[in-house]
Amino acid sequence: MRARELAVNYETVSLDTDAIAAARLMVQHRLPALLVLDDDGVPKAILPASQMIKILVPGYVIDDPTLAAVVDERHADQLCRALAGRSVRDCLSKSVPTPPVADPDATALEVAALMAQVRSPLVAVADREKTGLRLLGVITASHLLEQLLFAAS
Repeated sequence: MRARELAVNYETVSLDTDAIAAARLMVQHRLPALLVLDDDGVPKAILPASQMIKILVPGYVIDDPTLAAVVDERHADQLCRALAGRSVRDCLSKSVPTPPVADPDATALEVAALMAQVRSPLVAVADREKTGLRLLGVITASHLLEQLLFAAS
């Protein structure tokens, strides 16, 4: 099976998308991450749900997780306020790697190797054109695993 056959439509956001809107998109579609596109529609970054959660957790709790037990529920319920006024760009880690991009003719094993190498929950599938990349879709780790298990049975 080739990457073009495995690729599916996937939710994307831009660097300027509101962080709360991006978080809602993740929740609504139960996505492990969002693909972030630049102004030309080229894959720019992957924003994992775990990175969004990290933004919600106060720095002092990250430094000392035992402090989480002393934060009362009323304050814990307000954690999402940390996303207010932020964009997706603000939520990306400082050293965000370029997202993995597979050629449409890549095999399932090639996609799996790429995903494993960069430890990414998704891989973009794009045609390389003279004007740049044209996104065809995305392969998530769970979809790839499903297809590999199906092929093995």
